[in-house]
Amino acid sequence: MAPVRASHSSVHAVSPLRGAVLSLALMAMASVSPQSLAQPAPAAGEARVRFDIPAGTLDQNLVRFGRQSGLQITVNAELTAGLRSPGVSGSHPADDALRQLLGGTGLSAQRGGSGEYTLRRAPPSATPADAGAAGTLPAVTVSADAATADRLPPAYAGAQVARGGRAGLLGNKDFLETPFNLTSFTAEGIQDQQARTIGDVVKNDPSVRTIWPDGSYINQFTIRGFPTQTSDMAVNGLYGIVAPQMTGGLESIERVELLKGPGALLNGMAPTGGIGGNINLVTKRAGDEPLTQLTTSYYASAQFGQHLDLGRRFGDDKQWGLRFNGAYRDGDTGVDDQSQRAGSATLGLDYRGDRVRLSADLGYHDMRTDAPTRIAYTDNANFQIPRAPDNTLSLGQPWYFAKSQDRFGMVQGEVDIAPGLTAFAAVGGRRNEFLGLYNFIYLRNALGDFRANQYYQPTYSDTRTAMAGLRGQFDTGSVRHEINLNLSTLHTESGVLAPVISTYTGNMYRPPVIAQPALTGYASTAPKTAESDLRSIAIADTLHFLDDRVQLTLGLRQQSVEVQNFNAATGAPTTAYDKERVTPAAALVVRVSQAFSVYGNYIEGLSQGPSAPAGTRNAGEVFAPLRARQVEAGAKYDFGRFAVTASVFQIEQPSGLTDSATNTYRVDGEQRNRGIELNTFGEVARGIRLLGGVTFMKGVQTRTANGLFDGNKAIGVPTTQFNLGSEWDLPAVQGLTLTGRLIYTSSQYYNAANTQSIPAWTRVDIGARYRTRIADLPATLRVGIENLADKDYWAAASSAFGLARGAPRTFLLSATFDF
Repeated sequence: MAPVRASHSSVHAVSPLRGAVLSLALMAMASVSPQSLAQPAPAAGEARVRFDIPAGTLDQNLVRFGRQSGLQITVNAELTAGLRSPGVSGSHPADDALRQLLGGTGLSAQRGGSGEYTLRRAPPSATPADAGAAGTLPAVTVSADAATADRLPPAYAGAQVARGGRAGLLGNKDFLETPFNLTSFTAEGIQDQQARTIGDVVKNDPSVRTIWPDGSYINQFTIRGFPTQTSDMAVNGLYGIVAPQMTGGLESIERVELLKGPGALLNGMAPTGGIGGNINLVTKRAGDEPLTQLTTSYYASAQFGQHLDLGRRFGDDKQWGLRFNGAYRDGDTGVDDQSQRAGSATLGLDYRGDRVRLSADLGYHDMRTDAPTRIAYTDNANFQIPRAPDNTLSLGQPWYFAKSQDRFGMVQGEVDIAPGLTAFAAVGGRRNEFLGLYNFIYLRNALGDFRANQYYQPTYSDTRTAMAGLRGQFDTGSVRHEINLNLSTLHTESGVLAPVISTYTGNMYRPPVIAQPALTGYASTAPKTAESDLRSIAIADTLHFLDDRVQLTLGLRQQSVEVQNFNAATGAPTTAYDKERVTPAAALVVRVSQAFSVYGNYIEGLSQGPSAPAGTRNAGEVFAPLRARQVEAGAKYDFGRFAVTASVFQIEQPSGLTDSATNTYRVDGEQRNRGIELNTFGEVARGIRLLGGVTFMKGVQTRTANGLFDGNKAIGVPTTQFNLGSEWDLPAVQGLTLTGRLIYTSSQYYNAANTQSIPAWTRVDIGARYRTRIADLPATLRVGIENLADKDYWAAASSAFGLARGAPRTFLLSATFDF
């Protein structure tokens, strides 16, 4: 997340009283269309926004009001000193919420013609209607302001998602002006959900499914039916920073932004080839209000955790910011013999000047999982997949483990070099070290018998990444242009060893326990086995017509891919790949009205060729880059506090699969996914919020070798994926919210011949939270139960990652205190 600057142009001059003026300049970064900026800010006064502000000092509550409403606040300390506010909760227009917030303070607010609010001190006998006649002290000004590249779009009504997010090199955009399907999950929603991993967060979207077992040590996804690995995620738009085994560190994230569809123009080529969509993590920055927040948590059977979040700003104009997040959890999970430890520490620094904005992030992550839950494969295609085993059973050994350490850092900056022209740059890097002792299970029949290969696998990866560019605006006649130029590079060096140390057999319904084999002679560190360089240059022009009601984006990215593999024993080069490709894109948005827009896009994805997964005969083999193509059209409607989006899409990409007869992974044919997505978010009625939607998808294999599988369903692509999360602020108990979520996934095929499949599954989650005060501290208490029915099920099937199990019923408890 880039620094936030106060907008001085919209702040009334105030006379210093006793030489002290408190500037709170807090912004939830409103993302407003140019048309709305030209009007008397109806969105600020009339749109309903969900507020949750407890009783407290007026200074603090005005800051909270600014954060939750997306409006800028400038406060005179003399006017508000010593005053307390009763707070405000529920969904209200900003006018009404501010009026309630000022109840009993002797102050009233009046909105001016340009959208600003002026706070006045009224005589004791004055009513709100005649308060304007009272004497006026230096003002508190609240005004709408547009989102810029260094500000995040504000939270939408309900605060679970934001009004927009980062559309790659196009920068932050309101969802109505984004010609793609974009959802940005907020830190508040993530915290209230008690999410532990990125997988927990993206489960809120119906087009996303996790394809690695929940509660394990790694995150893998499908987006629009195509796999996306953890390493394909970006941090503040920069690839190469996210740890491959990200089981923690979510505490330092302000937004999880999900942009669906291929994104070669917008983000460049994903490091490991994800083309279904892009996940961008926005790091936290210090707000103008000092923050000291402690969260304690309890998960599963006996896993306890703590999270400390500190934020401070320094300097005469609060231009320097510091945000620290430290988290640690440790203990047993709901799976037999399984325990997990995850610790992280991150530091975010920023400087916000009039023309220069700088930021830096430093972080450390440590993880160890004992008896980790892993995926399962099959030996051949001659039997139906057996039912999933008891979700508490460990299919490994109690002495198995997976552990990793990550260190990362990045620095970003931008400079306004001329009116309408900004230069930006970012550099970063990461070191990951991993060691695992575990098995791969190969099911042999419908009875659940298996063969297990045991691996002792050290890996490492080093990344160095950089990005630079220009963005600017200019006019040609009646057409306004937004130009974005972007250069990026990512260098990755990695090493992996995966020897099979022994093999045993068993049954997954009665898994055996065996003695640990000796590890003498096996290396615990890996030599360099691969090196890659991804370099690109991109340019995009967004043309604005008819007073910005029509926006056309055209762009190109030239991408070069260099991959070199090395022999693990000798270090000698083996295979190599060096290619360049140009990937174009075109996208159109039409604002039919302030609340309604339609869009369409054509965009390509360029993926580094897949690698044969561990356990196959050609494990580690890297294939040539694959080009994907998407066409998409959609519509979005904003009801003010509740929004609905709809899209239709088609994505085509060459596909890979594991030949069950030879256990060899290869690229064979093409996969074509066609789908319809319906998404909804916001507050449908006072105190009732919804988040979710449905995706109908048809994945088909085409152009397979000799037409053998042409027309068959694609592996791991359900026809229906449904998510619906709900929240209800209970009217009878102020501060109490009940929550629930339903996740449904239809059946899916496991092999290209469509002779193996897993059944449909449904998961129900419930919970509640209560906002109160404990020892005069604002506190939020949360309870949740995931997989309420404790259902045993196969959660996903994929060609690269086999079969993934669902997690057992999991109890979640947490308490957050603001000091």
